[in-house]
Amino acid sequence: MEILAFSNIIPATALASMPCGGATTFRRPKPISAAANAKQPPSRSRHQKLTHQMPPEKVEVFKSLESWASRFVLPLVKPVDKCWQPSEFLPNPAKPADDFMDEVKALRDRTIGLPDEYFVVLVGDMITEEALPTYQSMINTCDGVREESGASPCQWAAWVRSWAAEENRHGDLLRTYLYLSGRVDMLMVERTTQHLIRAGADIGLDNNPYLTFVYTSFQERATFVSHGNTARLAKKAGDPILASICGTIATDEKRHENAYVRIVEKLLEVDPNDTMLAIGNMMRKRITMPGHLMCDGQDPILFQHFSVVAEQIGVYTIDDYMEILEFLIGRWRLEKLDGLKGDGRREQEYVCSLPTRMRKLQEQAVERGRKMEPHEQKFSWIFNREVTIQV
Repeated sequence: MEILAFSNIIPATALASMPCGGATTFRRPKPISAAANAKQPPSRSRHQKLTHQMPPEKVEVFKSLESWASRFVLPLVKPVDKCWQPSEFLPNPAKPADDFMDEVKALRDRTIGLPDEYFVVLVGDMITEEALPTYQSMINTCDGVREESGASPCQWAAWVRSWAAEENRHGDLLRTYLYLSGRVDMLMVERTTQHLIRAGADIGLDNNPYLTFVYTSFQERATFVSHGNTARLAKKAGDPILASICGTIATDEKRHENAYVRIVEKLLEVDPNDTMLAIGNMMRKRITMPGHLMCDGQDPILFQHFSVVAEQIGVYTIDDYMEILEFLIGRWRLEKLDGLKGDGRREQEYVCSLPTRMRKLQEQAVERGRKMEPHEQKFSWIFNREVTIQV
């Protein structure tokens, strides 16, 4: 998961204000005051819920689907001995020292053609992947699917552990590659990772698996897109090994996306109205990247700056966001969904009309973006070198 190995789910230069029903809008993140203490991570966001939201009959829906999950979700997990491992893509330290150092030098030489902007985005993606403990914990708080013991035989818990085990390789591989490249300040990268895990994430899931599986469907596809684009850029710049790494991670994300999309498909079959309400709920909220509380102790709006760079180099854009939304509407056949009550039909109409409404406003947003003055922004991850951004 993870974006935006994670690029931003709603790009920072996306529409400043978009219709989302009622008073809710997509908005650019508000800059933190200059007086704010930059050494502290950003404050926690708006959705904090301390109570569980699902009535017992909805918990029973997920219990009744355990056997289905064992047949149609868990098979999407690969056996460990069939999975790739990070060491397969990295210089082999078991080789004689000269051979190992030659492999490291070759790795460093391959990264020469990659610009600083690329490393800003790759580091941001890697840090978000490294905060996996937070994401697993969030899913494990959900009613009906939570991990009760740490090694529960519940099929939902088994899926989450298996998903996390596969995801864990992503951050490990990217981190080691970045370390060996010599292109990034690993001390600042490591501090940012620690800040992010300490800060956690608050993305409005409210202990509710309906909301959670809608979110993860979107998020996993977004990370598939993001890693695919970092692979494309690495290949273009002359680093086929890094391209293979990012492409392989993207393939994992695609498989995980298929699992979560399949879960929502089943929920639409057995409980269409509440599932449609969950889809509308998540789309009315700003679907926030799980790394939105990213902090390096220096830049108080680091996540916003990272997101802008990701959009500028084409790793994740507002077009990607809209294409993901259109894909999910089509995959879940939301326009043809039957059996909805009044509130469900309203959410169906809202969600299905959202891409058109967004596209109508996109040109205005692009024009506003062109009028923004570019400026140089330092990133601690690349030894405080500057990159040009418009924000």
